[in-house]
Amino acid sequence: MENRAHALVAGLFVIFLSIAIALVAMQFSGSNIRYNAYLVITKESVSGLNPQSAVHYRGVNIGKVENIEFDPDNLRQILVHILINENVALSKSVYAQLGYQGVTGLAYIQLNDDGVDNEPLPPDASIPMRRSLLDEVTGSGQDLLSNVNQLVLKMHQLIDDQNQTQVAKILQNIEKATRNFDGIAGHLQPVLKSFTELTIESATLVKRLDQLLGEINLALAKANQKEGIFDSLSQSAQELATTIPELHKVSNSIARNSNNLDRVLHQLEENPQSLIFGRSSASPGPGETGFTSPVPVENFK
Repeated sequence: MENRAHALVAGLFVIFLSIAIALVAMQFSGSNIRYNAYLVITKESVSGLNPQSAVHYRGVNIGKVENIEFDPDNLRQILVHILINENVALSKSVYAQLGYQGVTGLAYIQLNDDGVDNEPLPPDASIPMRRSLLDEVTGSGQDLLSNVNQLVLKMHQLIDDQNQTQVAKILQNIEKATRNFDGIAGHLQPVLKSFTELTIESATLVKRLDQLLGEINLALAKANQKEGIFDSLSQSAQELATTIPELHKVSNSIARNSNNLDRVLHQLEENPQSLIFGRSSASPGPGETGFTSPVPVENFK
């Protein structure tokens, strides 16, 4: 009987001790915290995310993942049920992304808020999921690899046997052109040398022209001075302008005298004796005393 009593006491002690340990564990595990349920909807892959994974809000652990399942109405969508501490207030502008813990590949839910809508988000509401930075890089890498593959295929099509022959011909033509250019450059060297000498001579000529223009300007300045060439020419022009009317008068007098002389010479030519006997009187005209009518020619026959 005593053995049974000791066994019963030991059993009861183990049972009470287990219950106490469970209560202490529940106390320290924070199981008394109340949560609000939310639903994260995504069409992207949630690789590495498992139930009981952590949920962070701006880097702070505020909950955990309760369950992950496919949407029965749309199998392309994945439904992630999360539990959030009820003391954490979320707004309607909150969104979810996948975060990864180091190189282990384990994922967690990262909640962020862009501050567009500050209205509180009610429990059991849905939260959209955006692509994470790693997903963006992975997608860009896949696009880059696809573009590289297409580029390799195009390069393979471009550099086939026929195109390689044409490229070789083009390189040969370029080599010939280079050789011809070297020859042309050799012929151009004397021309360039002559051009350099011509440039030097042109500079000398320009310098001499500058000196000549300076001398001409000096001569013009001296000519414009008082009692210079232009001043003398101006005085001569004024004197000539004064003399021209006198010369005009003299020329008119000479012309009248010439006319009179011509008339006198004409009279002497017709009547030379007038130089000795003087000028004869003019024959009387009709109606004057002593006028006689001329005899007709027929009377002399």
